[in-house]
Amino acid sequence: MRANQMLTGERADLAQTLAKHRYFLRFTTRDMTDEQAARRATISELCLGGIIKHVTAVERRWARFIVEGPAAMARWDDQAVVQAHVGSFRMLPGETLAGLLDSYEAVASHTDELLATLPDLDAAQPLPEAPWYEPGASWSARQVLLHVIAETAQHAGHADIIREAIDGAKTMG
Repeated sequence: MRANQMLTGERADLAQTLAKHRYFLRFTTRDMTDEQAARRATISELCLGGIIKHVTAVERRWARFIVEGPAAMARWDDQAVVQAHVGSFRMLPGETLAGLLDSYEAVASHTDELLATLPDLDAAQPLPEAPWYEPGASWSARQVLLHVIAETAQHAGHADIIREAIDGAKTMG
């Protein structure tokens, strides 16, 4: 039984919303080959496998942030970090869609367990220094989870567009 099946109230709502958007994202890749999942269907670097890989890395990092604080976040001004981020949107040689989906499932299970066991969703960590965060700001575990939900939903939409451009399949419809 997954952790979100035992939750009630706000935690259940967060878990169910995140699970819904994860499902849409994974469903977009149904019946695809590794070659299709690696295909770029627009001018951007995005491919379906890369989106799965990126969302996995983002969720993993934010879940670590809830527990470890800003030390869990990569430095935005480190060129190696920037290159890794850019590469997170592509499937690299040797990566498979099945492997990427397995990694995503493992991260999702960890986040679900974290949501179920956090003592307090109001517990906050200071955000790392970066141009896109307000100086001195902190995010609660709740804000982090809402951010992960928004990120997952946004990328599920990207994935739907890419999938439709590859073979006409739609996530919804």
